[in-house]
Amino acid sequence: MTNRDDVIRIRGARIIDPFRGIDVKDDELHVAGGRIVSRDDVRDGSRPVRVVDAHGLWLVPRLTDMHVHLRSPGQEWKEDLVSGSQAAAAGGFTIVAPMGNTDPPVDIPSLVEWQRHRGDAIGLVRIFPIGTITHGLQGERLADLYTLEQAGAVGFSDDGRVVASARLMRAALSYSVSLRHPIIEHAEDRALAEGTVMHEGDVSQRLGLPGVPEQAEALIAWRDVELAGLTGGRLHLAHVSSLGTLAALAYAKRSGLTVSAEVTPHHLYLTDEAVEAWDYNPVTKVNPPLRPQSIRQALIEAVVSGLVPVIASDHAPHHADEKAQPYSAAPYGISGLETSLGTVLTVLLHSGRMNPVDLFARLSKGPDQVMGLNYPGLLTGAEADLTLIDPNARWTVDPARFYSKGHNTPMAGEQLTGRAVATMCRGRWTMRDGEVLEADGE
Repeated sequence: MTNRDDVIRIRGARIIDPFRGIDVKDDELHVAGGRIVSRDDVRDGSRPVRVVDAHGLWLVPRLTDMHVHLRSPGQEWKEDLVSGSQAAAAGGFTIVAPMGNTDPPVDIPSLVEWQRHRGDAIGLVRIFPIGTITHGLQGERLADLYTLEQAGAVGFSDDGRVVASARLMRAALSYSVSLRHPIIEHAEDRALAEGTVMHEGDVSQRLGLPGVPEQAEALIAWRDVELAGLTGGRLHLAHVSSLGTLAALAYAKRSGLTVSAEVTPHHLYLTDEAVEAWDYNPVTKVNPPLRPQSIRQALIEAVVSGLVPVIASDHAPHHADEKAQPYSAAPYGISGLETSLGTVLTVLLHSGRMNPVDLFARLSKGPDQVMGLNYPGLLTGAEADLTLIDPNARWTVDPARFYSKGHNTPMAGEQLTGRAVATMCRGRWTMRDGEVLEADGE
């Protein structure tokens, strides 16, 4: 076992650092004491050097998933912080930001502190909690955003529920002007979405399932963009999936507003045709729903152009019994931490749509900037959070091999190209050769 003070020399990797905009082949990097160190710092030979041969691999900094559901506290039969941390490390991530729609909701500082400290004790990944916007997720009065931020929250969201009151959303965005972290909206008009289970279109009509029009998302997205303009607040739109939302984002960008957004890997890879292909299996039931091919292509273009600067999994694990219910009764959600990287590499890199620096920016620099984390990249003195990737590894998604408790994914059986082979958090290997190392907290 490597001592924390030993020097780890990663040799021969292609280093791709979006934070600094560099892509350097056959380079090396040194780690000691949990941080990146220079060659000069370790040249005296006073400490053991562990050499890692990374020829043929890519080395990238601090992959971040800013939208996950780790279900703890209160729903540990779906996921807990250990299994969620294992899934993140297996997927190549060093930072995850769990949403606050737990039971009880993360609407008080002590729960933010508990999640962070528990994540540190487990030691596989950094857990940066998202606090709620409203008290108890009830949409009636704001949570104390300032004390949540002081406790370590890196954003605020009632994810799973829209902030229906424009007046309350205006107040939240007004507060965000003096906060360091964004208001994250689940954009969905409740009245249009009520009673629906998938995208409204040709497939829903053919299957006889009630569908929600994409405008249900766009209506709230436009409302909140206008409120961001009114207040000068920090707005982030979660899991965007509508042409109207993309138009709202383009308007916000032209207007110089502090508005950002994310898209999920499953919205980049799949369409609503998957509902029919899976024969009504609720593994395809997700909110927002899978959209038709025309919208999928528009989402890809938005990521490529940078209009959408973040890719986030919306990892939403469920127990098998819950997803085994009829389509109308089953909960929304796809387990995505362990397929996210491979999906993105397959759709965006191996299709030739994006170069590696820009692609990995959507998984590192983009979320870092949105959440205001200020990581400098792979510089001397920076914390050693990094991932080694085999970009050409071909593999088939097998949910039975997931570390996550949730095996609910329509990606099952899909062949992907590219995956993480080693993950390092705080200078410690947390995953090597596809195997997650023992969690410190267990």
